[in-house]
Amino acid sequence: MTSPAAVLPPTARESPPPPANGTLREIAGQLRIFYDGYWVRYYDVPNSRVYTKILIDSLTRRVFHHAEYGINTPGDRLEEMRGAFEAEQDPAKKRVLAAMLAGACLNRGSDILTRIVELEQIGVAVEPDNELLRECGTCFMWALEYGRMIRPLTGHEGLDELWGEPFKAFSMSVHRFLETRYIKLSLAMRAIDSIRDQITGMYAGVGFFAPFMPLIEELADSAKSASETMRSDAEYVQVWPRFVAAADRLLAAEPRVPERADRRQYTLARSGLALIREGGRLIIDLANLRVPMPKTTRDYLERCERFRERFVGPIAASARATGEPVQETGRQTP
Repeated sequence: MTSPAAVLPPTARESPPPPANGTLREIAGQLRIFYDGYWVRYYDVPNSRVYTKILIDSLTRRVFHHAEYGINTPGDRLEEMRGAFEAEQDPAKKRVLAAMLAGACLNRGSDILTRIVELEQIGVAVEPDNELLRECGTCFMWALEYGRMIRPLTGHEGLDELWGEPFKAFSMSVHRFLETRYIKLSLAMRAIDSIRDQITGMYAGVGFFAPFMPLIEELADSAKSASETMRSDAEYVQVWPRFVAAADRLLAAEPRVPERADRRQYTLARSGLALIREGGRLIIDLANLRVPMPKTTRDYLERCERFRERFVGPIAASARATGEPVQETGRQTP
């Protein structure tokens, strides 16, 4: 009698199951952790209040960097901002004051945590039910509530993910919080790969976009590396310049359209270039935010598909029918 395994194709029998999420492994000399199909760079950090403070400071700087201007309100102005917010009747102004109040709450929570860490460093024990810690947690909760009124600087989604991270870092253990970060990183990496694959697949065989293909590959690869590398890491001095240089090269590149090109080809070149640059900027945003942006990514991929159906497919089909190349080999701007 033939066993069930014997009737399976070789690939089905031989492919090992994927690692479980949270699996640690050393790969090319780096310790990495597996989540949702990606081996993300892993950092072994202490589960201490001192490191929690360092982490929250970093998260706070990052969220203000990506938020609208003018909301990084000092923590000592919290009551002033609360009074202004409660007194304001104009909805547009009230939204801005809510964003400023969220900034003050976030900074106040960070200020209190700094004092707690300083006390513990000189030997003063601060118990979990201490009034200072409760006040600190309340400030982060208020920041999360009022932060819903904040507008992202880039106009994309994702800020809500960032704004909630200081509260999560305060309320979770360091290792539990970092687990959520690894999951978000893996999802952001998947989005980067989907954009890369969409662009390279869409323009396969379109000659004047040929030079863009290695540029988008390099940008995607360097973006994933930049997103997973901590700024305190010694390798960051190589990782970040590579990422920025890859972005600069892609955004500066230009297609070369043949002299005898028709209107459809010129439209393909102009609109296709705009889509490539938009995809490049989206990859840059994903790497900087380090969180997935599913709606923005989905909208971009759908626009690419519509463009492929309207322009890329018909022009490629026409070129195949006539036996002519779709376009000349392009060039990139130095």
